[in-house]
Amino acid sequence: MPDAPTSDVRLLAPAQVAEVLGVTVDEVVDLITEGRLRGMRVGSPAQWRVEEASVGEYVDDQAEEARRMALWRQSNAASFPELWGTGVIRNAD
Repeated sequence: MPDAPTSDVRLLAPAQVAEVLGVTVDEVVDLITEGRLRGMRVGSPAQWRVEEASVGEYVDDQAEEARRMALWRQSNAASFPELWGTGVIRNAD
């Protein structure tokens, strides 16, 4: 008989995740069904639970997306001389 897996997986209720992310419980459930958060239905009656680690990964993904969008906006606002490294730089910080 195989040993029972001993994991450090911590499961959170959607309300807890919603509080951490600053969204509604329905939005948390939508994130689970979209596959952006790892969750499962447990118990009887079945209730959603979310892996705590996936919440951290989701926050990291959102931060990376925001960083990329900021770089994209910055590159769209740059002039060609700025991009080529020659000429006058507009709006230097």
